[in-house]
Amino acid sequence: MDKSLAEIASGGISIRPADETDAGRLAELRYAFRLEMFDAVEPEAPFIERCQRWMQERLRNPSAWRCWVAETDSKLVGNIWAQLIEKIPNPCVEPECHAYITNFYVHDHYRRHGVGSQLLATAMEWIHRHGVHAVILWPSEQTREFYSRNGFAVRDDLMEKLIANGRAESNTP
Repeated sequence: MDKSLAEIASGGISIRPADETDAGRLAELRYAFRLEMFDAVEPEAPFIERCQRWMQERLRNPSAWRCWVAETDSKLVGNIWAQLIEKIPNPCVEPECHAYITNFYVHDHYRRHGVGSQLLATAMEWIHRHGVHAVILWPSEQTREFYSRNGFAVRDDLMEKLIANGRAESNTP
């Protein structure tokens, strides 16, 4: 069973909003996260430098992006990013933004101890305060059950078109 936030905090893990000083460590987490699923095509050092700059900018200046971190002994062990996506104004009773959750990662050692659940709950509290219509994300096979337990579902009313390298993908030769 997942631990409560108090139990996590008493175990030395705290959840807090990220700021620009976290960008270097967040970039390292991003690299570790993506390497769990894919082979790197960019060397680690240039990627971390590029990613750190991107993250610093979004964490320094007010933007639609927010990030929260799980921390123990000044070490980041997890993070979650959320972005508000504006919709065109609507004359009906329907919220005018969506939220996008991404880069949700917890170091393997800290999984199954409630850290991910607390990160998600923290992001969802922020999302709910902004009156979001729907939250979108791309789960991995390993995280589908986690998201289902937290109220996410596959929808029949969405379509997507995958774009690779800026060009539409085609199944025709």
